[in-house]
This record gives sequence, C-alpha cells and structure tokens, in this order.
Amino acid sequence: MEILISLSRYILPALGAVIVFRCAVSMLSGRADSEVWGTLTLPGGRREELRNWENIVGRSGASDVVLDGKSVSGTHGALIRDAGGNWTVHDLHSKKGVKVRGKAVSGPTAIRTGDTVTFGGVTTVFTAATASDQRERAKSRRRPGARVSPSLTLMLLTLFTALLGLSYCASDWEDLNNAVPMAFLILIGLMWAVYAVTRSLRRTGFELETLAFFLTSVGFGVCASSAPGEIVKELVCLAAGVVLYFLIGVSLRDLALVKKLRFPMAAAGLALLAFNLLTAGSIFGAKNWIQIGGVTFQPSELVKICFVFSGAATLDRLFAKRNLLGFLLFSAATVGCLAAMSDFGTAAVFFVCYIVIAFMRSGSFATVLLSLGGTGFAAFIAVTARPYILQRFATWGHAWDAPNAGGYQQTRTMAAAASGGLFGLGAGKGRLHYIFAADTDMVFGVVAEELGLILAVLCVTALIVVALFAVKSAGGARSSFYAIAACASVTILLTQLILNVFGSLDILPFTGVTFPLVSRGGTSLIATWGLLAFVKAADARQNASFAIRLPKKEKKKSGGEDG
Repeated sequence: MEILISLSRYILPALGAVIVFRCAVSMLSGRADSEVWGTLTLPGGRREELRNWENIVGRSGASDVVLDGKSVSGTHGALIRDAGGNWTVHDLHSKKGVKVRGKAVSGPTAIRTGDTVTFGGVTTVFTAATASDQRERAKSRRRPGARVSPSLTLMLLTLFTALLGLSYCASDWEDLNNAVPMAFLILIGLMWAVYAVTRSLRRTGFELETLAFFLTSVGFGVCASSAPGEIVKELVCLAAGVVLYFLIGVSLRDLALVKKLRFPMAAAGLALLAFNLLTAGSIFGAKNWIQIGGVTFQPSELVKICFVFSGAATLDRLFAKRNLLGFLLFSAATVGCLAAMSDFGTAAVFFVCYIVIAFMRSGSFATVLLSLGGTGFAAFIAVTARPYILQRFATWGHAWDAPNAGGYQQTRTMAAAASGGLFGLGAGKGRLHYIFAADTDMVFGVVAEELGLILAVLCVTALIVVALFAVKSAGGARSSFYAIAACASVTILLTQLILNVFGSLDILPFTGVTFPLVSRGGTSLIATWGLLAFVKAADARQNASFAIRLPKKEKKKSGGEDG
C-alpha cells in the first residue's frame, strides 16, 4: 500500500498535467470560430457580415457594423434574428432614424432578403443567410475533437481518478469507509455516462466537462481525506449538478423562453435569500446555511445561477440601457442580503459579477464607476455602523504576527503547502485537513500538502483555461445572452478561486469562499455545474454546444446547423 501511495505522488501530477494541457490545446488553439447569419451591402458594394443574432449598427468603432457618415449615430440601430430565422430592425433612439423600404420605423420592424434599410443617410441592402449557405459554411468551420481526441483524454482522466481513489483507500486501508471506493467507481461511471450522452446528442466537444470532472475528482479526494462519511452526499450532489447542467443547457436553446424566465429567476433568487436571512441561525458569525429535514444547504450558491440568468440581457432588451436599472436594484438587494448575513466573501463575488454584467450590457465605464462609487459609500456606512467588520481584516498581511489567533488558518495553510513540496506527502498523509473548514476554505493547502504543489497549481490552471475559453467563445457566440452569461459565470468562478487561494495564503483577506468543484460542499458543487452550462452554451464551435440545435439525422451528411 505504501508503494502505491509513493508512486501516485509522481504519477498523479504527470497525468493531471497531460489532461489539462490536452484540454487547453483543444479549447484555446486556433482562431475564434463564428457563424454568419446574413450580410449588409453598403454603398459602394462593400459587404458586412452579420455574425451574431443581435448586431449593433452605427458610427462607433465598437459597433458590429460600422457605417461612415455624420448623420449616423454612434449606436444607430440593431438587426436582430430570432431562433426561427426571422429578422427585425430596431431604432436605438438615433437622431436621424431608421427606414425600411423608405418608410421610417417606430418599433421593431420585420425585414427580409432584398429589403433596403437606411440608417441616417446611409442606405444598405439586407440579405439573410439561407439554410444552404449555413450548410456550406459549416463544412469549413472547426469541430472540437479533430486535433485532440476527447475519448483519449477521458481515458487518461479515468486512470487519474482510479489511481487517486486507490491512493486514498490505501492510506486508510484498515479503517476504510466502503463508501469511498464506491464513490470513486460511480464517479468514473458518471464521467463516461455524460460522455455517452454528449455523443448521443452528436456533440464532439468534451473538454469543458473533462476539466470539470478533473477538478471534481480532486474534490472527492479531499472529501475522502477529511470527511469520508460525507462522500456519498457529495456524489448525490454531483449527480444533481450534472442533471442541472444538461437541463440548463437544453433550456438555453429557446431564447424567447429565457427572456420570459428572467424575472421569475430574479424573484426566486431574492426569495431564497430572504428565506435564508429570516430562518437561518448564525454559524461562526454568518447566517448563510439552512437546515431542512436534516439536509443542510447554502441558498446563496443557487442564487448565483439566478443572478447570471436574470442579468445576462438578450435580444432587444440588450440595447435599452434603462433596463439595466432593474438589474442594478436586483444586484443591490442580493449583495445587501448577503451583507446582512455577514457573508462578505460571497457578497464580493456577486458584486464583481455585477460589474462584468453591467459593463457588457451597457458598454459604459461611467456605469461601472458609478457602481464602484456607490459600493464604496455603502462600505463606509457599513464599517461605521458595524466596526467589528474591520476586525475580520485585521490580520490581513500579518498572519504570522498572530499564528494562534487571527492568523491561525492562514499560517497553517502556508505551512502545509510548504511541507507538501512539489509532489506532496501522499494521499491522506496531511495534517491540515484536521483543522476546521480546511476542506472548504483552505482546500488549496490541503491539496498542496497531500498531492503536491504541482497538482494544486494544475487545479488553478484548469479554471483559468475555462475562463479563457469563455472569453474566446464570447466573441463568436450566437447571442449576446450566451456571451454575457458565459463571462459572468467564469467571473464568479475566478473570483471565488482568487479569494479562496490568495485568502488562505494571506495575500488577500481571508473570506471563506469555496474553491469551485474542489472544496467540499454539495450546494457549491451543484451551483458550479449549473454555471458551467452557461459556458458551454457560448461555445461557438461546430457541433460543440448542446444549447444549439443540430439538424435532423437525415440531414447529417450536409454538416450544417439549423437556426
């Protein structure tokens, strides 16, 4: 058994590096791939491609279609396509208006191929891409899995997970909890089940899921080390998270439904927080946990999905800046509830996400600066009214001055990470997991101590790859909803990552937020898989996202996609 643990110290980081590298190459190499849904022919014969379902037309360089002319406003109009392939033109409160076939428009106006659309004094001719055009373009578009085989990467991940599970079983062989090997076996089965479902849906991209399962496997190892009796609960929550992942992904196919559900989702998020605030008891100063029938969960984790869903504007509402006011009020109420619960770490996560959504929806630095100013004022009022808040940050940067008091958790995390070295002490051989909340708030130190700094850094790298992929995909996403939701989701994940890792190492204030998928916690596991569905939806590569409908099987040879 000791030989197995010793060998795994070197094999696991090597396997992890290959898995993350293969996924990164497949996800990040090559140019951003986008579709073409129509064209505008400008005076002089120049043709501008419409690469999104919502296209801004104007004089501003940030517009999707840039028109020259003093009579053209910065953001003059918008051309919008729905899932049925129908196009409308919208006047975005321009000075000179928009005309279709010579008639001024006063609201959303339908347009067809061959129609003239005049923005100010510039007349263009609109042409919608036909199904045949889409099929021809699809033949030249990049398909995931062509360069890096997803099945081979999954096989390597299977080996990684199996070896990780065996290592943790071997570390406590005499008192082994039978749930631990069972959980790792079911985890491997679930990986291949998800892959089979993905392939049955004719999707060839599986890198995002592979990275998620890689992090989840490490998280199961942390649970096996610190709380083996909880691993069945983690497994159940993982299954629930995967189901939610597919449900959200499929529901995002219908953007009209998404638009209708945004307000109910916002209301559901606020209701969860209000219920939490009114019924939860205080645990170590924070009221962010609810227990119902012996089951404990954290509502703020599920609110993250509601927040992204309701905040990512889509279709015509994207261009009406006044609609940002409703989201601002929703955000303020959300952050206010979290502050009232004394869950300042999660409040910070939501606020950073709000900043990203606000900027992507409005494109205005003034909006961001105004929000930052208002938050700074609110923070000043909060500190003035509740001076004890400052005590939470008193040891920031000075953890070693109070190693047995305010800096207790940070100093132990740093010592554990250092003692593990590059390859770790071995699965289950660490001591940090005996400290309260080590497997949640200080999980980077647990992984570094037992599995090594290399593997701990690979876990960080995996999330960074996901974030870079989301940003890359946003440029070619069909809808602004997909782009904003994907960027907002990875903002939440990255902010949590930064606060968790840097907070436990005393680089940032210690806030007690989770490391996505690695920290133990069922609600966090479910919410993170839900957020990953938004990232998947933005994947613009051919046959990659299950949020995008594919043609019927009899049309498969054409290689195209429908609308």
